[in-house]
Amino acid sequence: MEIKNKVFIVTGGASGLGAGTARMLVAEGARVILADVQDEAGEKLAAELGQTYIHCDVTQEADGQAVVSAALKAGPLFGLVNCAGIAPASRTVGKNGPHALDLFQKVVMINLVGTFNMTRLAAAAMSDNTPEPTGERGVLINTASVAAYDGQIGQAAYAASKAGVVGMTLPIARDLSKVGIRCVTIAPGIFGTPMIFGMPQEVQDSLAASVPFPHRLGRPEDYAKLVNSIITNEMINGETIRLDGAIRMAPR
Repeated sequence: MEIKNKVFIVTGGASGLGAGTARMLVAEGARVILADVQDEAGEKLAAELGQTYIHCDVTQEADGQAVVSAALKAGPLFGLVNCAGIAPASRTVGKNGPHALDLFQKVVMINLVGTFNMTRLAAAAMSDNTPEPTGERGVLINTASVAAYDGQIGQAAYAASKAGVVGMTLPIARDLSKVGIRCVTIAPGIFGTPMIFGMPQEVQDSLAASVPFPHRLGRPEDYAKLVNSIITNEMINGETIRLDGAIRMAPR
């Protein structure tokens, strides 16, 4: 599948991995719908790139459908990249008692249910596409985390939500194989996102040093390069790819 002249949705597109992906897609000639709840940042980036921003809470069906409808106005929808997510930390039992149940539910709703919500809506739209010469009608790229495998202290909710994203990758790919829609997941390691940049510099330096090679934080451009490879190589399907510089997370 070629990227040029295709329509893509990027959730969490206002910053971090999503913004990096949007920049890559636009540079390759795609039309991009940025979906996020960060309205100011999303509108600013959309104006810079000459694309469209839509306010979207990925857990809400109506919001998700509005994004898909906006994409279809631009042309047939051929790609979805799900980058929306949150990563709060809380121990199962901490100084203030047990992990708040509503926090656990919120993390799972946004990271897992929200990912599936956007996936199912986008896939339904893609299924009506005229197939590419490769037989493809679209590609779905979801974002997990190395925490799905190496969850650290305080990451029970986050790790569970991301493990769910990993777990549904193959069944979704199998579900959609008859209509030529692929599903692939990326599991990033430690990336330089707004969340990381909010930490003290010494913490950032320590995190970067923990990556075997290269000794640095991942960059949105690194994630975007892999997105590009997944889109353009139709044999990549039903798989979760770690993008982590060979890191294996310690307990803390």
